[in-house]
Amino acid sequence: MAMEAWLMDDSNEDPRLPHRRDPNESVSLDQLAELGVLYWKLNPTIYENDEQLTNIREARGYNYMDMLDLCPEKIENYEEKLKNFYTEHIHQDEEIRYCLEGSGYFDVRDKADRWIRILIKAGDLIILPAGIYHRFTLDPSNYVKLMRLFKGEPIWTAYNRPQEENPARKEYMKVLNGKFGVPLAAH
Repeated sequence: MAMEAWLMDDSNEDPRLPHRRDPNESVSLDQLAELGVLYWKLNPTIYENDEQLTNIREARGYNYMDMLDLCPEKIENYEEKLKNFYTEHIHQDEEIRYCLEGSGYFDVRDKADRWIRILIKAGDLIILPAGIYHRFTLDPSNYVKLMRLFKGEPIWTAYNRPQEENPARKEYMKVLNGKFGVPLAAH
């Protein structure tokens, strides 16, 4: 089953809740691709020898990988870290995450500056383009194991909003306004 995404409601309740509008307003993979968000469904039980994952990594130049177990038992200052991840920000580079276990939410801004919530579960590989406003939180399960991929040395610097003068944001807006032209075969 493909990843699920929807427009978020305006509630200030616990960010770990789904925050669906009533009625729900789904967002398709095609709509996410128009924002530069890419998605693949892989088999997380074979990630160490997955040919499809290897092909993605080689094609996109992801030569660094590490793992992150995000849960209260394994992360020092867990609530503070989660709060930092949930602060709206951009990165200078793509953010690539492959969910191996558990689940969580990536939120991205659409062209109208509304939040789109993306549920990731085991097997979901998601790529957020450099310069897109986004944030991350867990769902009520409070657990996710993620593979993080990078081109070259990992850089985790987050630039909190506003970042309209940031070169990565400027480039993202330029490409967004000219459409990404991403082939849908990425799905």
